[in-house]
Amino acid sequence: MLERLNRYWRVFATGLCFAVFGLGGLVIRLLVYPVLLLVTRDPERRQKAAQAVIHHGFKWFVALMNGVGVISYEVRGLEKLQRRGLLVLANHPSLIDVVFLVSLIPHADCIVKAALLKNPFTRGPIKAAGFICNSGGAQLVEDCTRSLAEGNNLIIFPEGTRTPLQGSIRLQRGAAHVAVKGRVDITPVHIHTSLPMLRKGVPWWRVPVRKPHFTFEVRDDIDIDEFCIAAPSEALAARQVTDYLSEHLFTGPQRVSA
Repeated sequence: MLERLNRYWRVFATGLCFAVFGLGGLVIRLLVYPVLLLVTRDPERRQKAAQAVIHHGFKWFVALMNGVGVISYEVRGLEKLQRRGLLVLANHPSLIDVVFLVSLIPHADCIVKAALLKNPFTRGPIKAAGFICNSGGAQLVEDCTRSLAEGNNLIIFPEGTRTPLQGSIRLQRGAAHVAVKGRVDITPVHIHTSLPMLRKGVPWWRVPVRKPHFTFEVRDDIDIDEFCIAAPSEALAARQVTDYLSEHLFTGPQRVSA
């Protein structure tokens, strides 16, 4: 009986968190960003301020999810994320992975789907923070390397989408191309959930039987120069980086490299 009541509560609390998240996006679009436009005319300073607002807002949101019992979590190696110009690559088991990572990483930038720019709840934060739109091709790589050169911490999910519950996936090579072209070391983050939550193809109200626990493990940097020196071309170096990530970060019998 108590387990059933707890599950009903977590369904309600999850819906509440979604509503709060959407409301927060509207507040940034309709209130925060217009205020930033009035306060500063410098686009770069305005973008940095918006990133800081989103960073602290997501911190508060993660605390809300933890406080109402939707999730629990722990972070190992957080000090490794307190730097500038990081290329953070992570696996993607849950819809809220990016929320967690942005809450943990100051000066965060990330790649977003073009469709989110049409969503009234997400358009405001994305435009305000200057997040990179997934246009694909060489331009996307250029945008990513430029963001890193400006001192942002760029978050990329090489899987390209949330990890499905069943079936195999292929890692996209775009993240590796960014690392090789920009000669930027990779800061890997492995995300583990004790129970599946907000996975691809699963509706939000289908919560796990128990509260899931998220573990974020920030691993040691991967030296990109080792791959670039050993490979005769950037394309081959990117392939080798992708293979390495498949074996050492995106572990599991269903993972294969592109």
